[in-house]
Order: sequence, then structure tokens, then C-alpha cells
Amino acid sequence: MRVYRATDYNDMSRKAANILSAQVILKPKCVLGLATGSTPLGIYRQLIEWYDKGDIDFSEVTTFNLDEYIGLSAEDENSYQNFMKRNFWDHVNISPDHTHIPDGKTRDAKRECASYERLITKRGGIDMQLLGLGQNGHIGFNEPGTAFDKDTHVAKLSDITIEANKRFFDREEDVPRSAITMGIRSIMQSRRILVVASGVQKSEILKRAFFGPVTPSVPASVLQLHNDVTLVGDAEALSLI
Repeated sequence: MRVYRATDYNDMSRKAANILSAQVILKPKCVLGLATGSTPLGIYRQLIEWYDKGDIDFSEVTTFNLDEYIGLSAEDENSYQNFMKRNFWDHVNISPDHTHIPDGKTRDAKRECASYERLITKRGGIDMQLLGLGQNGHIGFNEPGTAFDKDTHVAKLSDITIEANKRFFDREEDVPRSAITMGIRSIMQSRRILVVASGVQKSEILKRAFFGPVTPSVPASVLQLHNDVTLVGDAEALSLI
């Protein structure tokens, strides 16, 4: 595992964006796994800035997002489909046909999960997967206790995750209680993994995830078993390492 220490959030975002942009430049037809939430926002802003300057081209890139809330349509302002359009896809030259995210309004979630897995395989697998880190150690919506051998599946959100995500909704009761998420096995099949973490609130779980035992109680700890993981964190997130 490679660890890059950034001074602050903006520096972390630039360093992580550099790694993602290098992947795109070296392999223009690459497949990227993308994440949502507040941590990747600075990365997407930096990539958009470089795109506007003509430094990076997304026209041949394919993306797969980690997850989507069950029950939210693509047009819902709190859906991850909407998040990606607002914060990244609509600002670069990526083809809408090349962007993929689970269908939160599907009537057959099990079928949607299997279809999503098949599509990733059909596109040749993920070259680089971007991950944030939940305060309970989740990656995607793979909550503590999730089996390491799971593919894309329906996940029940933990109370900690609901609490962390309620800031994006008007009311706590509006936060969906389940989501379709790439499974841990799906994530581990990515050729390269890029983890980003910011803030002192992530320092304890980051230490447990990367320097503690590999255990389903800390889902991110499985990343210790992957042969190509890069961690980019700011000084606060890495303060206990």
C-alpha cells in the first residue's frame, strides 16, 4: 500500500485527482469506479478544472458508481445519479452511455444487482476504483459484518450511516434505509484502488482499517489484502498513523 500525506482537504483532492487523471491519460479507454459523498467533491472539481483547461479528455472513459439508494429516482435531488450529474458528469465530455449507476427505482433489486455485475464484467472490469471511508469502516454501503465474498447486493444501512447521511436530507426520516451497492468482492476485483480520507473524525477508523486485523467488523480492512491500494489522506485523517 502506498500512502500520500496531504496538508489539508484541498491538497488531498489535488493529489487524488492527479492519480485519477494519470489513469485516464495513460489508458484513455479506462473504466473508473466512482464514489459519492462529500470527500470526493474536491477531486471532481479539480478534474473539471483540468478538463476546462484541455488537460484531460473523458470522451472514451467508462464509469461505474459504487451505489444508489433504493427508492430514489434518478431525478431525485438526493439520488447519487443526480449527485454525479451535478458535480461531475455534466461538466466534462463523458458520454452518458458510458456512465453507469444502479437503478434505485427498480422493481426487482436482485435482478438489478446481477445485471450490474454482468455489465462491469462485460466492460472488462474496473481499472481504478475510488473509495471513501465510512466512520464505521464501510466501503460503498458494505456495513460492518458484511461477508467479504459478496458481489453487488442490497444493503441495509446502519444507524451510523443514516446519521452521517441525514445532513443531505431535509429530515432524518427521509434518508433511505437501504441501497444497492457493489459488494466487497466486486471492489476487490478492481485492478487498482484509490482511497481518500479527510478530517480528524476519520483518523481512528483509518488506523483500524489499514493497521489492524482484517475482519468483517471493519469492512475496509479487507483492502490490506489487495495488491495495489493507494491511500491519500490529509494530516488530520492520518494523524494516528
